[in-house]
Parts: sequence; structure tokens; C-alpha cells
Amino acid sequence: MTQNIIYALDFDGVICDSAVETAITAWKAASKIWNDFDTVLPSQDLIEKFRFIRPILETGYEAILIIRLLYQGESVEALIANYEKKIQQSIKSSTKDIPFLKQLFGETRDRWIAEDVDDWVMMNPLFSTIAKKLQQLNEQTEWYIITTKQERFVSQILNAAQIQLENHRIFGLDRNMSKEAVLIELLAKHPQDEFYFVEDRLPTLLKVLKNKHLLEVKLFFATWGYNTDADKQQAKMLPKIELINLENFLLLA
Repeated sequence: MTQNIIYALDFDGVICDSAVETAITAWKAASKIWNDFDTVLPSQDLIEKFRFIRPILETGYEAILIIRLLYQGESVEALIANYEKKIQQSIKSSTKDIPFLKQLFGETRDRWIAEDVDDWVMMNPLFSTIAKKLQQLNEQTEWYIITTKQERFVSQILNAAQIQLENHRIFGLDRNMSKEAVLIELLAKHPQDEFYFVEDRLPTLLKVLKNKHLLEVKLFFATWGYNTDADKQQAKMLPKIELINLENFLLLA
């Protein structure tokens, strides 16, 4: 019996280039915690520095802390070298806890969307020709999104790009599940099918790779997303992870 191929796709860094929007949302949120932010929007230089840090950001609320550290003069190199320590120090200086920061980040996005949804969507473009691939998947197979983004934001961006995907196929931050747990659940739902997981963060792929319940999932490392040259070099050494560029992803059967 021929197997169907089911796609599980990360969102930020695979489908959507959200770095600028994330930086701006983080700036708006940070200004609610620290009162020394002197402009409504971050400078272009700060946004570019944030883009360099973006590959190691895992969950949106961390962007608030990254923006704060960069605004205080932390160098990109120092922040990358001591990321966990610096993030924890920034959490402490904020006097807030992680649930508060997550809620603040989401509410800040909600407010931006309510005030100017067109502007917000414009800051969240899909990567080149991705929309065509997603429309192709809708015609050929079943596919899912597994992301650390809140699900309502994913739906907003997809709808703006005229991509149809049912809400139950979007697994986001709201579900409080690891990506490995989501994949295990989906494998149980589609026991006869082959699974392709496309992700731009190498640490996430490594976690899947080490999970004995996910040995059958075919792993693709999206090199066009938020990852570093060091990530790419490490991934090349791992035979069970296939590096794929945007052009080849569009051709993937």
C-alpha cells in the first residue's frame, strides 16, 4: 500500500519571516516594563542586531528580553555567547515572571492587530513562493503547523495570505506541548503514513532525533530560516537530518 506523506511544518523561519515584527512587538512590550525607552519604535540598527540573535530565540517572550539587553548596549556576540545567563538576568531585572512576559507579548500583538492589522500583516511576510507550496499541499495531502507561536497569530497571517488551514491543524504555544509531543500525537493519528518534519532550529531537530518514538519521522533542516552557519555545519554531520534550501523544499514531493 502506498504511503501518504504528511507534512509537519514549523512556522516562524520556515513559512513566515517574522523577525522584524517580533522585534517591534518586543520593543512595544518592553516599553511597558521599563520606562526608559525613548522612541515608539526600535531603530533599524537594533532590528538588524535582533535578526542576528533571532536564530537562538525559542519562544516569543524571549524577544522582550533580547530587545532590552540590546538597548542597554549588550553586543550581539556577548549575548549569543551567554544567552541563557543573560536572559535569566534580564528576567530578574524585569521583576516579572515568564507567564507574565508570555501574556504581555501576546497582548501587545493583539493590540497592534486591533489598531492596524494591515500594518501587522505586512511585517509578517511569507518567505518567497511559500504560499504556492502550501496551496499545493492543500491539494495533495494533509499538513500541520507545529510552532511556539500563539495559534491565533498563525491563523491571522495564513488568512491574509489566502492559505486555508483548519484550526485543529495548528499546534501552537496555546497547547503547552513540546514539538516532540505533538509529533507523537500526530503519528498515532496517522499510523500508516510517512511524516516529513520541516524545522529551521537545529536544537529542535536534535530533540526529535533523540526521541525513540520518532525514529520514523523524516527530518528536514530549513536552511533559509533562523539558523547559523555553525548550525548548518553541525547538521551536515548528521545523516538522519537532511539540509534543504527553499528551492528544494518547493520541489519536495
